[in-house]
Amino acid sequence: MHKQRGMTLIEVMVALTIVAIGLTAGLKAASALARNTERLADVLAGQWCADNQLTGLRMTKQFPPVGDSDVSCVQADHTYRIHLIVRPTPNPNFRRVDAQVHDDLDQPVLTLSTILTRFP
Repeated sequence: MHKQRGMTLIEVMVALTIVAIGLTAGLKAASALARNTERLADVLAGQWCADNQLTGLRMTKQFPPVGDSDVSCVQADHTYRIHLIVRPTPNPNFRRVDAQVHDDLDQPVLTLSTILTRFP
């Protein structure tokens, strides 16, 4: 009677398949984590840009005219385009201002809104 030692070719192939599936799942998870980290950095830098623009409007203490305008902002070595949208409100003493932030590829990053008053 001869005792079999070692693994068969099928057992080796099954083990290699399991390892390959595990490594693929790990690479996908690491890639998703890297993309999420990059997106979070874009949102944070975009929010700084939008906050700076809206704070600048408040500090001028002037009632902004209704209309749209574009400005650019550089944060963390990235250039963001900010589309400022000023709209009237039902109360004529207030204006709604939306700051829509777009990245280098003109993809939307975030929108930040505020209400500005006629009286400082």
